Amino acid sequence: MDLILWRHAEAEELKEGQKDGERRLTEKGRRQATRMALWLRDHLPDASRILVSPARRTQETAAHLGLKFDTEPHLAIGQSVTDALLAVGDLSAEGACV
Repeated sequence: MDLILWRHAEAEELKEGQKDGERRLTEKGRRQATRMALWLRDHLPDASRILVSPARRTQETAAHLGLKFDTEPHLAIGQSVTDALLAVGDLSAEGACV
């Protein structure tokens, strides 16, 4: 398996009383997500699984791909590397996981 880690694009600063997972992309972040999504669509294998954190900024970033993705609670803010690996599953599998 090819494991591709795509970090969310630029997000707004955390506001008083706001939860970290509620932060949205900035205008610049939306442009970044669009550019990266265009590149990824041209380079991702057809059999790619796309797993996304439930955080709003990651959902918004992934949506720019225009491809089906799964929201994975194991990738939520504060989860461990072990949790992330559980979400990915069998690293010897064919294809790619983004």
